[in-house]
Amino acid sequence: MRSKIVAGNWKMNTTFQEAEDLLYEIADLLNEQGKGDADVIICPPSPYLEMASDIGVENDFFVGAQNANDHESGAFTGEISAAMISSMGITHVILGHSERRTYYGENDAIIKNKIDLALKHELVPIYCCGEVLAEREKSNHFEVVRRQVSEALFHLDKEAFSKIIIAYEPVWAIGTGVTATPDQAQEMHAFIRGLIATKYGDETAADTTILYGGSCNAKNAAELFSQADVDGGLIGGASLKAADFVTIVNSFK
Repeated sequence: MRSKIVAGNWKMNTTFQEAEDLLYEIADLLNEQGKGDADVIICPPSPYLEMASDIGVENDFFVGAQNANDHESGAFTGEISAAMISSMGITHVILGHSERRTYYGENDAIIKNKIDLALKHELVPIYCCGEVLAEREKSNHFEVVRRQVSEALFHLDKEAFSKIIIAYEPVWAIGTGVTATPDQAQEMHAFIRGLIATKYGDETAADTTILYGGSCNAKNAAELFSQADVDGGLIGGASLKAADFVTIVNSFK
């Protein structure tokens, strides 16, 4: 049975003290309000990972990194490897985010290497896929997502693939305030689950968690999460507001 998950991607935000305060505020609210049967993953900037992990262990939430390099180690100044992340007790890592693709030129071949290294070091990849507005307007969105999923993930055997979390994030909805309608989200999530079923079988498809990201917030999360194939969210801006984030965590019907 697949997990319900709400993951917060803080991106490049917060100072150290702000991060610590936010982590404890989220922890306190989760302890007060509960989180149902959802798993919570918080992905702060990399300098704060160890602190976040310590707080997460005490308060029953997971911590993930926002990125990892596509090499095992070496002369890559400023980068962070999967081995480094894993050595801090971190459990998850976001890979393939559209901002990495757009601003840093990451393609599916690079992300494929990152996926392999993350799994090698026992990290759970949260693999992001999604189309830009022009691709949706040309009705190419299904083909774009099919390519992204198949080229980055479908080299994995069934056991390895079972460790993957997928996050569908329509690029036109990330940080714009525009959200895919529940029907649009459900349509793409069902399409992705169908791709998985064709490659790995119905059981694996049914067990794969697929998250929605893209201006998901405290007001629209419940309707999005009520869709049959939407298993939670990868939350951006709303994850920086403790009360909103915990409301989203408790938005499953």
